[in-house]
Amino acid sequence: MKHPERAMLTRRTVLGTGLAAGLAAPFAGIVAGHAATSGPARTIRIRPAPADVRLVPEPYGLTPTWCFNGAVPGPELRLLPGEPVRIEVENGLAEATTVHWHGLRVPNAMDGVPHLTQPPIEPGERFVYEFAAPDAGTYWYHPHMRSHEQVGRGLAGPLIVEEPSPPRVDRELVWMLDDWRLTQAARITDDFGSPRDLSHNGRVGNTVTINGRVPDAVPVRPGERLRLRLINGANARIFALDFGDQRPLVIALDGQPVTPHEPPDGLVTLGPAMRADLILDIAGTAGTRSAVIDRFYRGSDYRLVDLALDGEPLRAGPPDWPIALPSNGLPEPDVKTATRHDVVFNGGMMGGMVMQQMGAGGGTMPEPPAMRDMMMAGRMWFINGVAATGHLMEPVMTLERGRSHVIAMTNATAWHHPIHLHGHSFRVLSRNGEPTRHREWQDTVLMAPRERVEIAFVADNPGDWMFHCHILEHQAAGMMGVIRVA
Repeated sequence: MKHPERAMLTRRTVLGTGLAAGLAAPFAGIVAGHAATSGPARTIRIRPAPADVRLVPEPYGLTPTWCFNGAVPGPELRLLPGEPVRIEVENGLAEATTVHWHGLRVPNAMDGVPHLTQPPIEPGERFVYEFAAPDAGTYWYHPHMRSHEQVGRGLAGPLIVEEPSPPRVDRELVWMLDDWRLTQAARITDDFGSPRDLSHNGRVGNTVTINGRVPDAVPVRPGERLRLRLINGANARIFALDFGDQRPLVIALDGQPVTPHEPPDGLVTLGPAMRADLILDIAGTAGTRSAVIDRFYRGSDYRLVDLALDGEPLRAGPPDWPIALPSNGLPEPDVKTATRHDVVFNGGMMGGMVMQQMGAGGGTMPEPPAMRDMMMAGRMWFINGVAATGHLMEPVMTLERGRSHVIAMTNATAWHHPIHLHGHSFRVLSRNGEPTRHREWQDTVLMAPRERVEIAFVADNPGDWMFHCHILEHQAAGMMGVIRVA
């Protein structure tokens, strides 16, 4: 993988204890879908609008952004499973928008996809989302209207559905990871949707933030047990975090519990839109630092943040408190009786070469149009040979409601793709024919170039659901389709 543009802005301490304390939770509640509790709905109000915020430390100035409730990221929304909520969205932008509740299995009409599930929210208008989140876990919210620019300008926020009985920890942190393409004046560059970003690995920025700030150090106590919720809110950047002397245990992926385990190769890898919950038992002595290094892009490792150990040790070693999370009770797919479907992702720069190498034209993969033709039309990515031109389109497939389905996906491109399915979570069964170790539940799965991945789920949420790459430039340039559950 070629490296992205290198960071150009100097890191300085801007967060201190503010980052360590995590995000405030001005609203306590949100969303729902399948099994709501009784009682009145809690009302939450969010307003997307322009605002100047501080992303980078002085002497740089404030950065003009688009954001929710005047902050980057938007307010942290917290609720309990089944809690009824009303989210009133007033559009303060000069263009239409929507809000999508990423990873939540909400009713189709509440999914926030323009034209497909709702009319766009025009400037000055309001839309009310009403539902109850069925699953505890770590999620987030963002627009699905021109998302490659609206998200890229700052419109995103964390959404936490709390377990009724969460695992015992000393402290919980939420880190919303993002990156920005900034000028030397700390302004967001206006080159959204450039042909290179559309056809390569997307809009990878030159400045990385945690919770909307360029970080330096997070204070921690020796012996402290942390629950760290990671959310990748970037347009295109993939993170592979090395915690060095610390040894995180993964307890959830994309909001869904997983057998606690150390991450493969010691790296917590998150494509855009993906989340991971970690348990960190802080090892080391006071006065030392433990660096968290992002190692995804070859030759472009950089220090994301330091964990700064300070204070008397809380305990001599890791506590014996249980860390496994209870299941959210998702319906288990029956792989033996499941209906099978095949999907091929193709296109992008070098896409024709990869297709030839993988056997395009031999009856197993649809041949994409000529590169020149699709570049001129702005369509550069395809699902089964079809490039999306908007959110309304004929379904890629129709799934019988209530049945188990297996989708065998092939990434016949030279680039990574985090593939997201709305309205459902799925088990990741295999990669390149090898069974996955944990058969993890996810709603966004990162596919490497030339990789084949099988997923399975019960299609129990009716409606037309978006199915797309969450590198938002790939989505904008055609890698988006509809899966119908009927």
